[in-house]
Amino acid sequence: MEHKKYAAIVLSAGKGSRMHSTVPKQYLMLEGKPVLYYSLMAFQQSMVEDIVLVTQREDIHFCQSEIVGKYGITKVSAVIEGGQERYHSVFLGLRELGRQEPPPDYVLIHDGARPFVDGEVITRCAEGAKGYQACVAAMPAKDTVKIADEQFFAKETPERKNVWQVQTPQAFSFPLIYQAYGELLNRMAQGEPLAVTDDAMVLEVVRSQKVKLVEGSYRNIKITTQEDFLIAKALCEKN
Repeated sequence: MEHKKYAAIVLSAGKGSRMHSTVPKQYLMLEGKPVLYYSLMAFQQSMVEDIVLVTQREDIHFCQSEIVGKYGITKVSAVIEGGQERYHSVFLGLRELGRQEPPPDYVLIHDGARPFVDGEVITRCAEGAKGYQACVAAMPAKDTVKIADEQFFAKETPERKNVWQVQTPQAFSFPLIYQAYGELLNRMAQGEPLAVTDDAMVLEVVRSQKVKLVEGSYRNIKITTQEDFLIAKALCEKN
């Protein structure tokens, strides 16, 4: 059976403004280690062969010495500077992987502020990418969701069984997502008002591609606010 190469892009370029902290959320200490350590280590212990870490320029040395080097995360092949927006950072990570010889067959894109991703979720996403070309980790919404109008009145209530909360990793055929991101940025440069909030949406907008939902985990939370960090600490203590 032909060997398929998996790579990961871990995004750590956010400033964490909603945390009201001088330290970006991905570098806050959780059980004695930076938040970012946990997601990197999950990929280190997976089938992924290469990890590209995307961060802010001023944090590159810190990530190299105090996380990658200190904890022996040997699969990190590059720590690079990100862009102005998340989609710029993802494209830069894809471009870095595209320089490899050979480039990966599949890529998993993950937010470094999700420290509780585990091997089972990573494996399901990797298998989903292989089987469907594009997939995202997601979980059914626990709450009823309302769609609001411009005046913030509820105008629609979708059936809860059809509402899923999307997480990361999001996993794709590498050539497919790399080409789609390139097309997205070209169209944006030409003035098209394209708004994308996750990687799957790039394919949905640019290629009208169907994206498979695969089982994530309710533990796979993203640390965005101070309340999230308290939940993360509680999850660590429960372990």
